[in-house]
Amino acid sequence: MSLIIAFVGGTEAAIVADMREITFQGDKVLRERLERKLYRGAIATDIELEKMAEEIGVKIKIRDNKIKVMQRYGALVGEVVSVEDGFVRKRRLYATAGSYMIAETRDSEVKVTNKGGSAFIVLGNNITKEIANKCIRENWKNGGFHEAIKVLILSMEAAAKVSASVSKKFIIIQTSSNVNLSEVIEQDKIGRKNLPWCSSVYAFGGYD
Repeated sequence: MSLIIAFVGGTEAAIVADMREITFQGDKVLRERLERKLYRGAIATDIELEKMAEEIGVKIKIRDNKIKVMQRYGALVGEVVSVEDGFVRKRRLYATAGSYMIAETRDSEVKVTNKGGSAFIVLGNNITKEIANKCIRENWKNGGFHEAIKVLILSMEAAAKVSASVSKKFIIIQTSSNVNLSEVIEQDKIGRKNLPWCSSVYAFGGYD
């Protein structure tokens, strides 16, 4: 599960995501037990995660190079993927200057589940969403776009310090474009979701 946060302002928008991907191998019950502990915030560091996995006989592989946010058809897009009851659930956050939409894909059906205007929007597991939302509440003082970027960075850093489910590295992209998000989502609905995403300029962040 990823942590993706967007800020949508009246004339600009930005989106940030961690770069972690964790794969689990082993007994299904033990895998799910480890994942539950991870996603509820009981495992803070990579060392703790690796030790706990070894103790219960679950193999894990951690990668911190997964691209989860890009610019696509003129919009900023971030995607989180989870498996629930054997079904793959994908949620995509689409953002542009002035508006955002969240679309969910399950069993090949795409449905818009939320939309709005200027706001911070957070997608992630329970613990990382809680941390990010707390950081936003404490640090956002209705400032400008640059202040919003700082809040995005603070939120990612705070989550990475508390949960091993997200990486310390993250990517931020931003835009001043205003596009029709319904049309962008329609491109996905008609089968173009597997095309390469548009190229963009990324800002890589993180801390030691």
